[in-house]
Amino acid sequence: MRIQHKFAVSLATALAAGCLLAASLPAQERPSSAVITNTIWVGADGKYEAEPDTAVMQFGISAQEDNLQAASARASKAADQVRQLLRSNGLDPKQAQVGYFSTQPVYDYKNPKRKLVGYRVDTTITIKLRDFAKIAPITQGISDMDITGNQSLSYTLDDMDAAKIKAVEDALGRARGEAAAVAKSSGRTLGELSYASVDTFENPRPRPVMAMAAKSATMNVEASPVEEFGAQKITVTAHVNALYNLK
Repeated sequence: MRIQHKFAVSLATALAAGCLLAASLPAQERPSSAVITNTIWVGADGKYEAEPDTAVMQFGISAQEDNLQAASARASKAADQVRQLLRSNGLDPKQAQVGYFSTQPVYDYKNPKRKLVGYRVDTTITIKLRDFAKIAPITQGISDMDITGNQSLSYTLDDMDAAKIKAVEDALGRARGEAAAVAKSSGRTLGELSYASVDTFENPRPRPVMAMAAKSATMNVEASPVEEFGAQKITVTAHVNALYNLK
């Protein structure tokens, strides 16, 4: 799924604000289909690739015991370990967010009549990190806990608006270049921007890859499979439709 933002601007608004903002014309509205003399209508695409500035770590806690009280206590102990792990790495435990929390009975269905064998407590935790150097120790610490699992790591761009502006600037530069080429080839001079509409798109992010479980550390793996690789860049694209006057 792509994320789309649409807005249109007049030249006066663009000059006053220094960026593209919504003006009186709707994003999808274009000049009349009738020919407008002494103008050039151009469409162009632009993009901007940004380094991710945020790492998103997700993992689950799942505790199962004979009774609900014991399962809840074990899950709470794991949560305390996570809080301590964050503190030891200079992070506020409030940076960890709980996605969901559930308790449910566990049954043995081997016999025709199901048998209650215990209770399970499940929760998911998400941690956002700006300091990528903390990823390795936190990942290892979480993996060392015996009731955590389903770890995943992905990267995102928190300052998306700045990247969108860069993509729009690239698209407008291409549009003006194409319009100037047409004007020059016809012996005219390109004038001011009369109207522009802009669409920006954030490329879909790949699904995060599950991290290796801690138990695999006994295999004497000396380095992570992704060690020394860079995080995938975040690409934002923009499409502009621009109307220029001709002199």
